[in-house]
Amino acid sequence: MTSSDQSKPKRRRWLAGLILALLVLFGLYSAGWYWLAGRVRSDATNTVAALAAKGINADCTNLTVSGYPLRFVVTCDGLAYQDDARNVAAAAGGMIATASLAQPLAPNVNLDGPLRTSVPDMPPLWIDWDQLDISGRLWWPLPSRISVTAEGFNGQTDPTDETDPVQLFSVGQLAAAASPAGQDLILTHDFTDLEIDAHTIGGRVLPPFSGKGDATVKNGIALLSTPPKSLRGQSAEIRNLELSSGEARIVVAGPIAVDADGLIDATLNIKLQNPKAVAAILAAAIPEQASQIQQGFAALSMLGNEPSMPLKVVKGRASLGFIPLGMIKPVE
Repeated sequence: MTSSDQSKPKRRRWLAGLILALLVLFGLYSAGWYWLAGRVRSDATNTVAALAAKGINADCTNLTVSGYPLRFVVTCDGLAYQDDARNVAAAAGGMIATASLAQPLAPNVNLDGPLRTSVPDMPPLWIDWDQLDISGRLWWPLPSRISVTAEGFNGQTDPTDETDPVQLFSVGQLAAAASPAGQDLILTHDFTDLEIDAHTIGGRVLPPFSGKGDATVKNGIALLSTPPKSLRGQSAEIRNLELSSGEARIVVAGPIAVDADGLIDATLNIKLQNPKAVAAILAAAIPEQASQIQQGFAALSMLGNEPSMPLKVVKGRASLGFIPLGMIKPVE
């Protein structure tokens, strides 16, 4: 018998062993997939039951888990939450949450509108969008990042049989993200074509705005687990907060804090682009102060087309450079 004849049975045994190993791995993967699917269903049921024991009604209508073998897809026909004790309610359309085998720790959630909300001291709201996606990067003990993107985002009062809806705002595109940094929370946002309906701000007229921001909320992780009832005692570092409309642009940066008595302390740097254009927007928005606004910004224009100045607030008392602005009321 030649050496080639002897190697054939070895190759067959190696191939059979490989196929057997792959079958075992596939079986283990399948068992894990179906175990996780069952765990999602049971956890959802247990969560709804635990909330019901506290007097809170929550529901993920017709929850299903699918996508085997290459994806993990959780769908609901509708989401609902109602807490009668706090008089809070919210409901949204269908949800599709997807995680792929290639990126199991980077799920994506697509949510259908509208989102209808009811909270104390506010009219019922109807928030809708053309497209809204939530993505995350899961890690332990907290996600390393959560992002939200939306197109055609808009809000109005919730229509009823007795009243017609009132348009509140619309945003062309919106992106926001949150990520932990130790015990702090980093927040960023970017939006275009923000339009605020004049009825929302007492008939005052504002042009469309675009903006972006980057800030750190101190001790933000603890605030997520136990949302505060007040802004008192909270602080943040604004790295960049920008608002623009046409040639007008305002950029703000610096630390801001609210003490236990609700008084604001801040050391901010404000940079303007085209002060005359900024003044025109402010004068239209606050017509009763139009003359003072035009005079003040005319003086700023003498500093150039992009002047910057410090805004200092000490225990609620604000000053812009050497110009006193008066007292800011304590924050509740």
